[in-house]
Amino acid sequence: MFIQTEPTPNPATLKFLPGVEVMGEGTANFPDAAAAVHSPLATRLFAIDGVEGVFLGGDFITVTKAAAQEWAVLTPLLLAAIMDHFTSGQPVVGEGYAGAAAAGGEDDEIVTAIKELLETRVRPAVAQDGGDIVFRAFEDGVVYLHMQGACSGCPSSTATLKHGIENMLRYYIPEVTEVRPVDW
Repeated sequence: MFIQTEPTPNPATLKFLPGVEVMGEGTANFPDAAAAVHSPLATRLFAIDGVEGVFLGGDFITVTKAAAQEWAVLTPLLLAAIMDHFTSGQPVVGEGYAGAAAAGGEDDEIVTAIKELLETRVRPAVAQDGGDIVFRAFEDGVVYLHMQGACSGCPSSTATLKHGIENMLRYYIPEVTEVRPVDW
């Protein structure tokens, strides 16, 4: 197994491409070790000193490190842990993992349009950088988005939200007046 690594715009996060499917569907965000109880892969990565976050995408894994840690020290340990996991035959996430809960009920026209633009134009681009953006709400002209993976805590995330996503949504959907990040 050959695992590639790619830098992300967030210097505290590195993207790993194992060359195999990671998540069959959706994504999984583990902001700390306690959240990783349903993921053997994430649990294995959190066992490495200095790992502060794990995000699993369709074909990639992003790992966020502590500020005091150096990638030169962590990367070989992470590569070994990822390789060990995929050769072990264990699932990436266990059956008890439900992922992020989707908001219930039907969406109105504006929310449907926002979600479609995020899904088709934003998420693929953000996934290339090792992250994800999740729609949380639309209230009084404000779109609330949750940033995950490499996007969470990234120095350029505010610019991405304000200059990229906000401008695009405002262009296509006049009812959108602002985009704000949320942690929920």
